[in-house]
Amino acid sequence: MNSVPRQQARIGQRALLLTTAALPLTGWAIHAAALHKQLAATRRDPLTGLLRRDAYTTRARRILARHGDDVAVVMVDADHFKQINDGMGHEAGDTVLASIGARLTAWAGPRAAIGRLGGDEFALVLELGADRRRQRLEQLVRMLHTPVTLTDGRTVSVAASVGAATPDTLGTRDLTDLQRAADAALYAGKHSGRAHLATTAHTSLPSVNGRRSGRPGTAAWGRAA
Repeated sequence: MNSVPRQQARIGQRALLLTTAALPLTGWAIHAAALHKQLAATRRDPLTGLLRRDAYTTRARRILARHGDDVAVVMVDADHFKQINDGMGHEAGDTVLASIGARLTAWAGPRAAIGRLGGDEFALVLELGADRRRQRLEQLVRMLHTPVTLTDGRTVSVAASVGAATPDTLGTRDLTDLQRAADAALYAGKHSGRAHLATTAHTSLPSVNGRRSGRPGTAAWGRAA
């Protein structure tokens, strides 16, 4: 007569034990999810949403290892950015930087490594075959020269210099070497309104921490990506 209530009681006890045992796991799951969010946030620049230097470097090297010669390393440097910051205010400068980040993301796509190295300097590594390089880099320059509209309705004329380096041209897949050459090509064509592709001559220029020697701030940086 009492077997049914006893069986129901045992089932209830098991359910209670399972629920109790699940509570610590649930707490750890919530903690792990929060920790993952915090780690993800440290990987990205809060203003542009682009990867920070370390996260960018890891992803960039992975792309270079996977795709070999069909890769381009692209350096981007905003032109006359200090004039925008000083003349129109830091909020306008932030809007311009965020716009550059959005344009780089739209141009390169979700599989690329896109990083903000600091200030108004950006780097990208993406799969890009030799037959499309010139056309795609010209497209990037056009995108970066499109005026930016601020939240108050004002329009800012913007521009950026672009340099690119490729493993098949330089004979190396080393990220630091490719960035150094792309950076040198960028400065060789600064303010020209065109993207410049690095040649082997750009690899012999003096460098500091993997960047062109004499570039503002290079002496203060750690090892370049």
